[in-house]
Amino acid sequence: MTKTMYRRIVRMPDADAVADIVARRLLGRVIELQEERGVVHVCLTGGRTANKMYERFAELVAGSDLDATKLQLWWGDERFIPATDSERNSLQAVSRLARTVHIKSADIHMMPAQDGRADSHQGAAEYETELGDTVFDITLVGVGPDGHVGSIFPGHPSFEVTNRMVVGVTDSPTPPSERISLTLDAMNRSDEIWVITTGAGKADAAARAIDGDPSLPASHLEARHVTYWFLDAEAAVNLPQPYDCAL
Repeated sequence: MTKTMYRRIVRMPDADAVADIVARRLLGRVIELQEERGVVHVCLTGGRTANKMYERFAELVAGSDLDATKLQLWWGDERFIPATDSERNSLQAVSRLARTVHIKSADIHMMPAQDGRADSHQGAAEYETELGDTVFDITLVGVGPDGHVGSIFPGHPSFEVTNRMVVGVTDSPTPPSERISLTLDAMNRSDEIWVITTGAGKADAAARAIDGDPSLPASHLEARHVTYWFLDAEAAVNLPQPYDCAL
């Protein structure tokens, strides 16, 4: 399918406002897609603003038309640590969503944990098999201060070209040292990518990525239909003039 290369910037006053608008739009979009095509595949991310968003999403679900039986949850990256470790992105998200989103465990596709596996590469191979030909309807992505997305880091082997959809990451610049991540190709296989970026520490990376700096993984995010960037005022402060628009 030919990509549209359509991108939209949405700037909000602060991180709480970003979490709120993403939660509202995500719930509405998932319901809309369920009515159009049935089962919806959403790829989740980690981070403080994402977790705020999951809390808000859980609040909004009550009384909505969301059909949890037609929702499949995936993850863009994960820390390669024990399954019960509270630092796992998946546990943080599910613990918040499960209050009101009653989704079957078989429909929650967590990335493999460290338990019983040789390394993150083995876990990545398992997740790639589970992923198969799945196309995400919506992929949520955070951006690090260095412009990394998922666990794909600039100037790191994780950023090297590969035909894999999921990779094991070692010697990560951000602890823990071992991680599992979707590749950029896997992320870009999504119909829609929603980039969530908040805080002054992300301002430089956001501006450079949106302006197309090829050295940053975040610059290479390009969904099949539309890529949204949701930023708060601090993260958007350095945006080049053509994108300096509050919506």
